Amino acid sequence: MKKLFLIIGAPGSGKTTDAELIAEQNDNITHYSTGDMLRAEVASGSELGLEIDSFISKGLIVPIKIAIETIVNAIKNAPTDIIIIDGYPRSMEQLNALDEYLNGDDSSLDLCSVIEVEVSEETARDRVLGRARGADDNTEVFDNRMKVYTQPLEDIQAFYSAKNILKVISGEGTIEEIVSEMGTFIESKI
Repeated sequence: MKKLFLIIGAPGSGKTTDAELIAEQNDNITHYSTGDMLRAEVASGSELGLEIDSFISKGLIVPIKIAIETIVNAIKNAPTDIIIIDGYPRSMEQLNALDEYLNGDDSSLDLCSVIEVEVSEETARDRVLGRARGADDNTEVFDNRMKVYTQPLEDIQAFYSAKNILKVISGEGTIEEIVSEMGTFIESKI
């Protein structure tokens, strides 16, 4: 049975960097970033990539069918039994679709924990606008992404809290502190 950890957080919370570092430090952990998987598809120039780009270039959520297909394929092809996916779920629709998959007959996957990397909006804004990784890193798109992130957040937190699998970690410290706390927590669950 594969073990799955989801990491959620505002744009600029550091969730992708944290997960990358944890996976680099542990040969038995595979990390996937939903955003990176989708951006890679866009970069490939495929038809699916063009469709994805029409959403993320505006800071909008990619349709559930595309997101779930991307994630399930990644999980099935993961070279390890411990998988970290960051940036998912971003909506109750995504949460419900994943929950349905996890509770399905063919799921050999155990959702161990959902880790929320919590940062202030000010910190998130400074980080995103400071890095300017792509065309989607500007004030207007950041504001939209932040709104898209925060609107369903309470419902997502409530859902995973009720299952007793939500862990909140402050993303305001140094990368080393955050990665250490998150890594220790993940190790305690595997």
